[in-house]
Amino acid sequence: MRGMSLYSRWRISPPRELYLSGPDCCTTVTALSNLVYIFAFAFTSLACFAGLLRARRISDRDTRVGMMGLLAGSGAWAGAHTAVLLLPGFQLKNGAYLVGLVFGFSTVWAWLYFTSAYTGRSYHRESTFRRAGLATYLIVVAIKLTNPFHHGYYEAELVNDGFTHLVIQQGIVHWTVTGLSYALASIGLFMLFEQFAESEHDTRIVAALASLTAVPVVLDIAAYSIPELVNIIHAPFGVAAFAIGTLFLYQERFLAVHFSADVDDAVVFLDDDDRIRDFNDAAARIVPGLNGRRGDPIDRVQPLADALGAERTVLDFRLGNETRHFLVTKSDFSLGQTGYGRMLVLTDVSRIERQRRELKRHNEQLEDLAVGIRHELRNTLQIVSGNVEAAQQYVHSDPDTAASALSTASSTTDQMRDIIGDLSMLAEYSQTVEEIEPVAFRETVEAAWDRADTDGLQLAIEGDGAIEADESRFEELLYRAFVFAGAVDGSSVTVTLDGGELVFETDGDRPATTSAETFFEFEESVPTAEAGMALPSFRTLARAHGWTPTFDAKYESGIRIVVEGVVAHSAEAVAS
Repeated sequence: MRGMSLYSRWRISPPRELYLSGPDCCTTVTALSNLVYIFAFAFTSLACFAGLLRARRISDRDTRVGMMGLLAGSGAWAGAHTAVLLLPGFQLKNGAYLVGLVFGFSTVWAWLYFTSAYTGRSYHRESTFRRAGLATYLIVVAIKLTNPFHHGYYEAELVNDGFTHLVIQQGIVHWTVTGLSYALASIGLFMLFEQFAESEHDTRIVAALASLTAVPVVLDIAAYSIPELVNIIHAPFGVAAFAIGTLFLYQERFLAVHFSADVDDAVVFLDDDDRIRDFNDAAARIVPGLNGRRGDPIDRVQPLADALGAERTVLDFRLGNETRHFLVTKSDFSLGQTGYGRMLVLTDVSRIERQRRELKRHNEQLEDLAVGIRHELRNTLQIVSGNVEAAQQYVHSDPDTAASALSTASSTTDQMRDIIGDLSMLAEYSQTVEEIEPVAFRETVEAAWDRADTDGLQLAIEGDGAIEADESRFEELLYRAFVFAGAVDGSSVTVTLDGGELVFETDGDRPATTSAETFFEFEESVPTAEAGMALPSFRTLARAHGWTPTFDAKYESGIRIVVEGVVAHSAEAVAS
């Protein structure tokens, strides 16, 4: 990004004389190259000035000023190169070359202004930097404009070897300013790429666009050895390609990077039609199925579609062996020249959400205990009370009936002791499991099976390995499932471990009025007195592990219960 000459040499002969063996061939190649470069610089200049119309609509004032300065400086620089190629005579060519030097150096400061504003820094507003930049620019411009007197920046001569052109011999001042220009430009590139890194965004396209500013350096060097290239400063091409590309090709991507860098969370950008415009790397890692969905409607990526219409949504995503919770918030923003869009921000609230859910679970557990006490104990007390009254009524008139009533009251009292024991277990085991370890799946199923009264039942175990659980509570959960299977007159029970699911199936009688919502409730879930509190206890033990038990209402071959959220390991995990 510096102002330099058309054909330049550094204490050497004109390069065209070095590369081609015959003068006619040399003249032909130089003339064709000159024609191509005239059109290239003219087109670049026009494109930059046309881009000013679009740059005027950038919403952020400082970013807009920097971009317009970059376009104007680059356009004038390319235009000056065009004039050097077209104008006749030494004075006009040399004058156009000096004008190009002035505008070329201005692009350095416009570039720094743009990158500072775009990356959210304040260097472009600080008076110290502004004064220092203006002073440096004016000093360099003064040296360039007074070059016809001191020739310290360059020396020029008009050469006609079949084609009239300037030959420039650069001085030490030129190389000093060139080094300064690229050093300052590197500061802007550093700010830009630091922004890309902080955004956690897929910035390969944007980085490639910014890298175009360095490509002209390669062309400048190659021009010394490739005859087809004109030995001219190519920097206007790179600066113009970056500025125009930002405006017309990937403006939304640049804005997405800008917004993402200000947010530490996962971000998904939507246009005003709720189509996925872009997203950062964090969102791609969290949301399954998001990759490859740019341009698709948001409703094709669940559960983001559900979150879009809700005011407050917490989504659960499985990351590795852990379920994490993300709060989805929405905000509107201006998406460049394409109208307005929405930004979905996914913030990890796992710790708070786990505490909230744990509190909710404890409240539900207290309600379950209250329902259990009310349902189980009240029923047994009513049975005891009724039989005691019957014994009192028939103690004289029908001693046998009175004795039977007292026997029933006594057995019901024993049953009440069991219920009280179950309720105590429910209160104790309802606390969240704090310490877990890999528990052998098959061995624990068989241990629970040996405890249960399973006469007439056949057990099938499918799957192998280990489950992360509290061993005693996991065995109790299995035991409750077997008790329930026996109470519904099942002939077989199948326990399956399949990835993150634990499945229980029995061919027993299915309660006719039970729904998936009420299956584990006290009033609904006990088909017989023998089943006791099996299913409510089963649910409590599952929830204490952070698992989710559900009743498969669509299963027609009996009863099927699915426990989701278990973490399974290979059998070797138990030994280790």
